[in-house]
Amino acid sequence: MDDSNFTLSESKIAIIGLGLMGGSLALGLRGKCAALYGIDPHRPTLELALSQHIVDYAESDPAKLLPEVDLVILSAPVPAILTLLEKLPSFTPNPCIVMDLGSTKRLVVEAMSKLPERFDPIGGHPICGKEKLSLANAERTLYYAAPFLLTPLERTSQRAISAANQIIEALGAKGKTLNAIDHDRILASTSHLPFLISSALAHATPQEVAPFVGPGFKSTSRLAGTSSSMMLGVLQSNRENVLTALHGMQTQLAEIESALNAGDFEKLELILNRSQKKYQELIPSL
Repeated sequence: MDDSNFTLSESKIAIIGLGLMGGSLALGLRGKCAALYGIDPHRPTLELALSQHIVDYAESDPAKLLPEVDLVILSAPVPAILTLLEKLPSFTPNPCIVMDLGSTKRLVVEAMSKLPERFDPIGGHPICGKEKLSLANAERTLYYAAPFLLTPLERTSQRAISAANQIIEALGAKGKTLNAIDHDRILASTSHLPFLISSALAHATPQEVAPFVGPGFKSTSRLAGTSSSMMLGVLQSNRENVLTALHGMQTQLAEIESALNAGDFEKLELILNRSQKKYQELIPSL
């Protein structure tokens, strides 16, 4: 792979998957690169992307567009990203940078390492999003000020790192680099566990209380509105880390339950004060 400088404004970029994340990425990059190519299996999504000028070219078949591009970004659920990485060599004979937006990284990075040498891969994960998916819900500023994690491989060139950082800068995001193992361990606690907690809360709440739901319940259960089709692959690919985080949560809930059962409100107050202090340390700006 040529190690010459990468210039975003002179580069052709393809985004495979024009849902919320891919569509928002396209909106954020529009006018900042030489050309934007959108690839998605859903024909109405392609039509919407073209009619609203979100991309310059749109196709359902990656093989028709990928030979033209300098960089391809895989924006799909993790299982689909893994499948795309297997098929990528058949889509284009040309060298290009490959980046993904997957929510877990270990399996993705392992699959990237098996790509032919003409590909220059780098893992990526923007820490942003909404529970409402699809291109119709895409936002140009979705990535703004959000952490954007990069997980380079040993084979990742400085050119690919430069390309990823230029994209992050163009989106107004905040780049940070870490390895895939640490990424998955951390995100199990900060992203995957909160989804499961929200799901459990929503499922455990009786339907008859719906008229009395307030902002506290809405904010706490919001992630339960996320499509299982997106999250199931995340949970499968990060199962062990999620189980560890889940066990930690169960320990905390058991401690609270024990104090309530015993009527030990002094202990309960200590638990709640400890939790408040931890929250203020985790999110000091609030």
